[in-house]
Amino acid sequence: MVRQKQCDELTTLVEIKPTRTYVCEECVKTGDSWVHLRTCQVCGQTHCCDSSPNKHATKHFLATNHPVISSAEPGENWVWCYIHEQLKLV
Repeated sequence: MVRQKQCDELTTLVEIKPTRTYVCEECVKTGDSWVHLRTCQVCGQTHCCDSSPNKHATKHFLATNHPVISSAEPGENWVWCYIHEQLKLV
């Protein structure tokens, strides 16, 4: 059995709320729509998920290397680390 490396990004996480409203500001700028929203746990920006056409949350990670996002959807309480590909329920 292979054990996954412990994800320090998730074990030391202090949850950050969105810096603005619950919209993907990048999609708003281009007039696009989104499926679900994710909030960066480093800077608080909210972006659309990978089920959305533009995948702005992943693009934000690739551009900034901010590794952890949380769901910005009501009733969803989880965080995801892009680096370790690990999910944590909060």
